[in-house]
Amino acid sequence: MTNILILAEVHEAMKGRYRAMLLERFPQLTINVVGHHNDVGPYIADTDVLLCFSPPMADHVVRDAPKLKWIQALGTGVDNIVDLPSLGSDVVVTNVRGIHGAPVSEAAIAYMLSLARSLPQSALAQTRNAWERWPSELLDNKTVGIYGVGLIAEYLAPICKAFGMKTVGFSGTPRPAPGFDRMVARAELVKTAPELDFLVALAPLTPETRNVIGEKVFAAMKPSAYLVNVARGGVVDEKALVEALESGRISGAALDVFSQEPLPPNSPLWKTKNLTIFPHMGGYSEGYEDRAMPTIAGNMECYLSGDFKKMTNIVRKPASWGN
Repeated sequence: MTNILILAEVHEAMKGRYRAMLLERFPQLTINVVGHHNDVGPYIADTDVLLCFSPPMADHVVRDAPKLKWIQALGTGVDNIVDLPSLGSDVVVTNVRGIHGAPVSEAAIAYMLSLARSLPQSALAQTRNAWERWPSELLDNKTVGIYGVGLIAEYLAPICKAFGMKTVGFSGTPRPAPGFDRMVARAELVKTAPELDFLVALAPLTPETRNVIGEKVFAAMKPSAYLVNVARGGVVDEKALVEALESGRISGAALDVFSQEPLPPNSPLWKTKNLTIFPHMGGYSEGYEDRAMPTIAGNMECYLSGDFKKMTNIVRKPASWGN
């Protein structure tokens, strides 16, 4: 009997749907579902396979799972999974990618519009029954820099073009891509930052990208510019961002992701001037589990047949596979 544990801080209906869809195809599985890493205790010692998003993970989950053979990340990000100190060397890790273009791109556009039109200010005015008006900024003819050019960025850039924006991509390997007017190396971010009206972070969190959008970048940006982070919290230096917003070095920011999630109640970000907080909503959309299930189910077939090397989206190979 194969024991599956689903660890996901999502609505109960979504968690139940993952379980139901897997059991419909693989009725031989034993599947338990929890919503927080502190709730894994009754199941983790017998768990063979873990399905999870990276933010709710904790080291004790893998430390207390001696039978664990495979982790299927339910999202693209695998930081806080592959870097857990107690993760066994022979555990294979796979992720889900290629399905986030529409939801994350729509979120990025929504956040840019929210910043440009000061929508949070309108909502606050409504709570005071106050009729307040101001001229809105436009996305039209603005320049957006997209830091991290992958599948999501290639979906987002043409949408930005449809709004009349100029698009600059920051890539580890600069190359032509649909919807981009210009592509530069990531190392040129500070040099290029003065040109940008919006900077959208889409890069994965790696040692090279941790806190890469920090004091030097904010100092180089226009005072009228905005930051949108729909990547990973650690890509942005949050302390430097607070200082940049409070001092007026940049005009505003929208954060969908944070270095610690959920964002602690005592975080200074909650009260930072001109900052809008979204609780990791970018890819969290209706029908997500339907879009993710082909990858999950395909990998489950490989797991049950013992063909681990045929899994899709392997991001961490077991040490026993060698190079």
